[in-house]
Amino acid sequence: MREEKNYDFLKRMREVHKADRRDPGLKPSEGEVEIDSSWRIVIGSGASKLVRHAASDFQDYLFKSMNVSIRIEPASELKKAPKTLLLATAEEYPGIPVETPRKQGAFVLEASADGVLICGAEERGVFYGSIHLEDRMNLREAPFLKNAFYLREPLTRMRSVHSGSGIDDFPDWQLDAIVHAGFNAIDVFTEDIDTTTRGYCNINDLIDRAAHYGIDVVLYNYIRCYKHPDDKDAEEFFDNIYGSLIRYYPKARALSLVGESLEFPSKDPATSGKRWRESVVDGIPDVRPSPGWYPCCDYPAFLSRIRDAVHKVNPEVEIIFSTYNWGWAPLETRVNFLKNFPKGITLQITYEIFKQHRIGDLKCPVMDYTISAADPGYYFTSEAENAAALGIERIRVTSNLAGTTWDFGAAPYVPVPQRWIRRMLTLKHYLKTCGVTSFYENHHYGWWPNPCIDLAKEIFSSNAADDMDVFLKRIAVRDFGAEAAPEVVETWALWSKAMDHYVASNEDQYGPWRTGPSYPFIFQPNISRTMSSKDMQFPTVPHAHFGYKIIKTLYMPYENENQSPGPLRFPQEIVELEKMLAIWNEGLSRLESALKLMPEKKRPDGERLFALGKFMRNSVKTTLSMKRWWLLNTQLQAASGREAMLELLDKIRALAMEEIGNVKDTFACVRVDSRIGWEPSMEYVCDEWHLDWKLRQMDSMLLELENYRRMILL
Repeated sequence: MREEKNYDFLKRMREVHKADRRDPGLKPSEGEVEIDSSWRIVIGSGASKLVRHAASDFQDYLFKSMNVSIRIEPASELKKAPKTLLLATAEEYPGIPVETPRKQGAFVLEASADGVLICGAEERGVFYGSIHLEDRMNLREAPFLKNAFYLREPLTRMRSVHSGSGIDDFPDWQLDAIVHAGFNAIDVFTEDIDTTTRGYCNINDLIDRAAHYGIDVVLYNYIRCYKHPDDKDAEEFFDNIYGSLIRYYPKARALSLVGESLEFPSKDPATSGKRWRESVVDGIPDVRPSPGWYPCCDYPAFLSRIRDAVHKVNPEVEIIFSTYNWGWAPLETRVNFLKNFPKGITLQITYEIFKQHRIGDLKCPVMDYTISAADPGYYFTSEAENAAALGIERIRVTSNLAGTTWDFGAAPYVPVPQRWIRRMLTLKHYLKTCGVTSFYENHHYGWWPNPCIDLAKEIFSSNAADDMDVFLKRIAVRDFGAEAAPEVVETWALWSKAMDHYVASNEDQYGPWRTGPSYPFIFQPNISRTMSSKDMQFPTVPHAHFGYKIIKTLYMPYENENQSPGPLRFPQEIVELEKMLAIWNEGLSRLESALKLMPEKKRPDGERLFALGKFMRNSVKTTLSMKRWWLLNTQLQAASGREAMLELLDKIRALAMEEIGNVKDTFACVRVDSRIGWEPSMEYVCDEWHLDWKLRQMDSMLLELENYRRMILL
């Protein structure tokens, strides 16, 4: 298999219609129709740009993926005919003998020997319907369609994602990949007019280009608005920011808000009333939360000012507000906020954060996004249920259903589909019972093609598969072959089980989980002539949006008032991670056996899955060693006898040598798949260069360790 260089993964992601998906040995079964080159695609002579795009897109799919060349013909009269694929909206083709599709994105599929019809509720439904045909043929591995007649509707009204090719990077091919993955909106970090995290961006052009793919644009607000809503000039102030924003982007679909980007001078005495960076006076911190991290009594009035400024310009723009930053607050405080939640705003809740998790008698809550919490936390369940009971009409969830979280920050996705299925089915319940119909599918770590894409498209559509385990096996057959599929599914099941023992703490998700085996091992005794700090800046490229800023290199417990202290947690977390490692290795062994069973053309995807599994396994090893490292370093600095100190030093050195071997074992992973080790906001943090850097850092640290040995023996 050819080794990849950095960013080669983008070449694979650009291939939206993967070449040579067809199995030439397959023949149509009874009740199946085969689309071949004698067929034609027919659209209305007055078809919209999006319908014309749907036709040319499906033509391209058939040619590249199924080796079928087919022509497109416009027609003034639209009617079904043999060997014809008819693409039309309900307005163009009113004679559908079932209920007319009405929801945006809905369509009717009719397939038989008399032809194939995709009739959309509107133009998006036509395009989404043609993509559904691609999905069916990909699973069948041939241009065959069973006789069918059904209405298929999206159960969600919005599924939005950030870019998978780079933070706020949306070339046309990325938009094409996004809509084929089942998403209908994108989030763009908006720092000012035509300014994103990448600098200048013509956002109106992006909105127009996205519309060509049936995608809406959500402006994810990074614009500061430090003004109290009761100030005399508040109306003018808010209009100058948010009114101006919507006047400039009249076709924007939504404005997304989150507390940490919207601090304001609250008068609530439970808060500092200041920006968090300014909540220190004469070096003394104000330990009360900043208004961005607390449901202040005047926060509803603040949000109302934003809503009024936006809706005065365009009442159709959806305003979204996330309570992510204060999910830790007591229920009574949060419910009081919900009781005063302004009408006309969508409430966004995070699925797993702050979920209370116990290891023995210790509290180890979820601190950030993770699939280790397949079931939701109390913050989500209580917020969703209370919001529904209070009549809040629109509820959105930070779901991460694109398959990526902070569990392994430099991995393209987390291959635990059975666990993702469980989360999806739980959210489907809340969709039905609480009206949670809008999903924020990832944060700035983006998305990557993976089984979650297929699973979510199926689960959150009407007329879906009944048994998701059977559907998952079909995905495995499609991607890895019939012989290997059972072993791959079992590998996924083992890895899903292993995540029961994952540790979702801040020090780990901002440390070794974030970068993987490139994470530095810093010897903590401070041997210094300059009295400098022991933490080091993790090397990242200058143009990375966050880069090193979201990587904490001097490992230590980041304590939280709702969490047991690190010295209590770490020994138990080590036991948990040892269990995780054992189960993960079992899955890796199953997958290694399965590689031999994969057809030649599917084996590269199998080898990339193996490389991903191995990278994650090695990340578990790094995290395990780092917890032991901290405990040993802490014991070393508290020891008072030479023999005890030398014994601890030997253990520290042995741990370092073990980690050096782990780093060397990771090189092959990043060579096989250049997406491993990269994250959109940090760029590369675990490529070959960073693994080399880690080895150099370990060499330097070992010299430091031997200096300390000599100091002990003075």
